[in-house]
Amino acid sequence: MMETEDFSADAALFARMRRMWEDIDPVPADLIDRMVAAVAVEDLSREYALLTLVEGAMAAVRGDADTATLQFSDGTTSVLLHVSATESGARRIDGWVDAAALAIRLVHDDREWTAEPGEHGRFAFEEVTPGVARLRLVVKDATGELRDFQTPQFEV
Repeated sequence: MMETEDFSADAALFARMRRMWEDIDPVPADLIDRMVAAVAVEDLSREYALLTLVEGAMAAVRGDADTATLQFSDGTTSVLLHVSATESGARRIDGWVDAAALAIRLVHDDREWTAEPGEHGRFAFEEVTPGVARLRLVVKDATGELRDFQTPQFEV
């Protein structure tokens, strides 16, 4: 019986302390909304880039080839990818990035392809095996700061 009484006394003490602090230093009304927003945008460019299917078609470009155009953006950097099948059954990925890219890698299972950014941010990967991949870039933003940009996984 002693433990129950101690628990009740502790609970009453904590309740009085909570009321005292609520009176002295109340929680801001918008704190929860601000915290949810802060967590939602934290590291947005790395894990939560927006994937938009711009155009996708099972179009016969060269025989039975299929193509898809994908756009990824984090609000600062945008990447446009055009994926098409090659005659060998592999894929070709043509891409464009609107930021100064210093490194461009396509990660697919345990394999990686690298591309050099060309004029106007253009790059390409050839003979990519079909499957799920992710694009990773190191870009220089408008302030000159280097940052990572990573897309969600997408089907090649």
